[in-house]
Amino acid sequence: MSLSLIRIGVLLILLNQFFGLRAGDHPPVAKKRVTLSGHIKDASTGEVLVGATVFVRELSLGNVANGYGFYSLSLPEGNYTVEYGYLGYASQVVELSLTGDVVNNVDLRAKSESLSEVVVQSRRKDENIRNPEMGVQKLQARTIKNVPVLMGETDLVKVIQLMPGVQATSEGSTGFSVRGGNPDQNLILLDEATVYNAGHLMGFFSVFNNDAVKDVKLYKGDIPAAYGGRLSSLLDVRMKDGNSSRFSGSGGIGTISSRLTLEGPIVNEKTTFIVSGRRTYADVFLGLSSDEAIRDNTLFFYDLNAKLSHTFNANNRIFISGYFGRDVFRAEDQEMSFGNQTYTLRWNHIFSPKLFCNVTLLNSYYDYFLMAEESSANSVEWESKLHDFGGKVDFIWYLDPAHTLDFGGQSIYHKIKPGLAQGKGSESLFSRIEMPVSNTLEHALYVSHDFKVANWLNLKYGVRFSAFQNMGATTQYYYDAAHQLSEAIEYGGGDVYHTYYRLEPRLSSSFILNPSTSVKAGYSRTTQYLHQATTSSSGSPLDVWFASSPNVKPQVSDQVSVGLFKNFLDNRIEASVELFYKDMKHSIDFKDHADVLLNEYLEGELRFGKTKAYGAELMLKLNLDKWNGWVSYTRSRAERFFDEINEGLSYLSPYDHPHDCSIVLNHQLTARTMISANWVFYTGNPTTYPVARYEVGGDIIPYYPRRNANRMPDYHRLDLSLTLAGKKRESRRWSGEWVFSVYNAYGRKNAWTINYERDQNDPYLVRAEKTYLFSFIPSITYNFNF
Repeated sequence: MSLSLIRIGVLLILLNQFFGLRAGDHPPVAKKRVTLSGHIKDASTGEVLVGATVFVRELSLGNVANGYGFYSLSLPEGNYTVEYGYLGYASQVVELSLTGDVVNNVDLRAKSESLSEVVVQSRRKDENIRNPEMGVQKLQARTIKNVPVLMGETDLVKVIQLMPGVQATSEGSTGFSVRGGNPDQNLILLDEATVYNAGHLMGFFSVFNNDAVKDVKLYKGDIPAAYGGRLSSLLDVRMKDGNSSRFSGSGGIGTISSRLTLEGPIVNEKTTFIVSGRRTYADVFLGLSSDEAIRDNTLFFYDLNAKLSHTFNANNRIFISGYFGRDVFRAEDQEMSFGNQTYTLRWNHIFSPKLFCNVTLLNSYYDYFLMAEESSANSVEWESKLHDFGGKVDFIWYLDPAHTLDFGGQSIYHKIKPGLAQGKGSESLFSRIEMPVSNTLEHALYVSHDFKVANWLNLKYGVRFSAFQNMGATTQYYYDAAHQLSEAIEYGGGDVYHTYYRLEPRLSSSFILNPSTSVKAGYSRTTQYLHQATTSSSGSPLDVWFASSPNVKPQVSDQVSVGLFKNFLDNRIEASVELFYKDMKHSIDFKDHADVLLNEYLEGELRFGKTKAYGAELMLKLNLDKWNGWVSYTRSRAERFFDEINEGLSYLSPYDHPHDCSIVLNHQLTARTMISANWVFYTGNPTTYPVARYEVGGDIIPYYPRRNANRMPDYHRLDLSLTLAGKKRESRRWSGEWVFSVYNAYGRKNAWTINYERDQNDPYLVRAEKTYLFSFIPSITYNFNF
């Protein structure tokens, strides 16, 4: 066959795919195109349904509602049957005659069956097959509350840790590692504002009150171009908007805390509010102790979520939301407190049925305070602060059913005061120590195109351009090749003295083999400009954030992933296998015996190299008649390569878990009774054990060989819960349920730390001592709604 004939054949194929033409066909008469758009909401509360689906039966095409419940479809004029759906809700079918642009707002009603409360994803049934996104997990609040957790505290972060590719950094911690990355490589957003410390009570509970949460989405690799600044993942948490139909409330009384949520309209349904509060009361029980020293201690945390929204008209709506949380610990001569604050102001504007815009102003604040007062001469105060101010503009342009364009930009001002320690009072002998203040600007522009090439091929590609600037007023220390201080330069306020630029391309695709099977592939590059200094795998409220600078290059990750997705039994069983490979450059670690806390020369303690992580993730989701849940298994490896660490030899990342398995099952026994269970197993964290000792000047010094050459014991536990719901009566608005749960049901004593202590009688005898946190822990919670 000649080359010219081959070219003609390829051209005909392209014409067929993009224009529906075949050889010999006459061009069809083009029909006028019109736009169908609107919002999809919950009929009982008025909450928008993020990710709800719109499907046009005659054309076999559709779309999903964006993060604000808005959808848009460009269609030829004609009569159509349009189906609106959302898992856990009854579908609504509407007959529409489209002769011009139509705004059709839809209210969906939740199904009455109890099983609707244990779905994992709220998408069209086969959306996992068609959507080009990979490595994405979506959860609803009703899913999260059914998973047994520590002390009965519903916790979305603990549920996220049960997903494939996600591992807890330590027992009970809200820190998590995604595909071999560090905990600080996860971007955590609450209504688009950054949360820098997502833990309460030293990380045992997260800052997210499930009663105030509407939607949770975790991106493990395919992070949208609209977001950046972290290497490993994006955890996007959206708060409820408030019930626009009637005043309502919910809450619970548990083993360790109580909570209350109130929401409803103000004057009319155009203005809504929600206020949700939670507080622990461990300090109340401390007061009952017979030990006076314990009675005087204080230990609690609280948080408050608040949101106000107002609809001016069909095209304009504003949201004002905030989060305020704090942990407080006071003992006889010590005090520590830390907390987050976030504020978000958003304006939704619909320029036309095809063009949606969101303008956001952001404010995020994190600080900690530590005070020790053993005596007036040794008293000290220590504080650290991190403050963000930012703004962003995002556009979604629904060109037609095959093309959706996302574009926009953002700027954030980061002000970091890493640490200030000084004596408390005039009699203190403690010297003042202050780490240099960091003032930086982070900017980004992005564009992304979602392209439905054909019925069997979807593409999503885009690029993010980011810039990072260091500015005064500050003192910048410079180091030579041997990490020795070479000079210090003071810069005045507002002076930009260093800038980084990066391009971050993103690409994902899905190839639909048949209605129940697809193959997906993706590539993404991400850049991280803010980093965290920590020497503990479990994390600490006192960990220090620091910025990229002339000495610290931004970390860069290139990730490639491919996956096979298969549904069974009319999409009631979803199976997937994903393979990933991550190459992370300019990774950061610390030299041996690094001085991290309150060190104004912290950058001199850093070492730089690269990290490689790769693995396979398997997941099976069940949505059967009486059984729901998922099974996940991850086989992975994460290695680091640093010329100046471990004698230049590769060593394991602290978050390397070759085997990680989670099983989550929910079974509906009766209409009012449900049992739930989850079992977790993962390989122990890499660690470094001493293998020998030597004596210097009468002191016994342990010898540690290569870094992370050993492992902690393997971790596993079983959690159980039983939910008993009260009888529902039409005449009574109050409803309640009892939740009985057991954390670590078979009492496994999982190692939290292993220390090596010298025998008091024989200094040459060393014993290994294991510390564990939790054994068998029962709890009772009463949840209510009105």
